[in-house]
Amino acid sequence: MKNRIPIVSIVGKSNSGKTTLIVKLVKELKLRGYKVATIKHSHHHLELDTKGKDSWLHTQAGADAVVISSHNMLGIMQQLSNELPLTEIIDTYLHTMDIIIVEGYKSEAVPKIEVFRTEVCDELVCKNDRHLIAVIGDKKPEIGVPFFHIDDTPSAIADFVISSFRKSSPDYCTTLRKT
Repeated sequence: MKNRIPIVSIVGKSNSGKTTLIVKLVKELKLRGYKVATIKHSHHHLELDTKGKDSWLHTQAGADAVVISSHNMLGIMQQLSNELPLTEIIDTYLHTMDIIIVEGYKSEAVPKIEVFRTEVCDELVCKNDRHLIAVIGDKKPEIGVPFFHIDDTPSAIADFVISSFRKSSPDYCTTLRKT
């Protein structure tokens, strides 16, 4: 990876609360002044465009990439023959961010926080993953990583994420020195 932007992957079973956690973390990190990007990994066919709109018509005509640009937002839809590696997505599109929160990418070698709720599953998805840095859930698993209760404040979790990057590599991302 060109840039050493801190990345944390939020993992867990479907309906465990991953998206809810990400939304809370993004809000908290934005309040602290960070530029935050999120990446949502999907195993399903992805359709972002709206049928009948100009950009949709461009794609239907055969455009390999369609960019929609306005005064406040940029959208890129590109046809792919293979999924892009996470590092390529980050290096190409997100290199100006302070921190990246990923939902999914369970098999990537990046720090992971697992959201675990006993009503959704009995066992952690990443319990044997050496990149698992914390668990957030309704019951503490005895696996030797920090645990936060699902109802803990987003600020406590954000503090943990930031301090984890500072400890693992003090120069990992100088922008995380803001708080």
